[in-house]
Amino acid sequence: MTKPDASLPAEQCRQRLDWSDDALLAECRVDLYRASGPGGQHRNKVSSAIRLTHHPSGLVAFAVEARSQHENRASALRRLRELIALEIRCALPATITWPPTVNVRDQRIRVNESNPGYPHALALALDAVAQFQGRLAEAGAALGLSGSSLTKFLAANHLAWARLQRMREQFGLKPLKAP
Repeated sequence: MTKPDASLPAEQCRQRLDWSDDALLAECRVDLYRASGPGGQHRNKVSSAIRLTHHPSGLVAFAVEARSQHENRASALRRLRELIALEIRCALPATITWPPTVNVRDQRIRVNESNPGYPHALALALDAVAQFQGRLAEAGAALGLSGSSLTKFLAANHLAWARLQRMREQFGLKPLKAP
């Protein structure tokens, strides 16, 4: 993973979360290569590993776990969307709108990482944490969530948890213990 490039406004970069796979791929350099990993004796006979370099943001995502190039491309695109959500910060909108596939009820959020709305939910959560300078109770309240629900949601993804801890450190707050 590389650091995001500041040449593209954050709002424009975050719009890519809504783009189709083909539109997002059009902005990427696609590298095919051979990589070691599971798959047995035929694993390295074809170049099935994929590395996507997103030109506007400078983020890099890759996938090597499947023997199928198509499966690896889909995995790399999912990871690229997640990286955009993790690394690109935007101001919170005046009205918080969760993606329709994300279940937010009774101040709790329920969304699986394979859900197409997951990167949006992750981005909203981290944007709120950044806007409220690492204070999870206030960030959760702005999102209509409890502070503990927001904490559990971010702790479920190790990259999001690490990003949260870095933000808290930048704001001079103590690190959190995992729930």
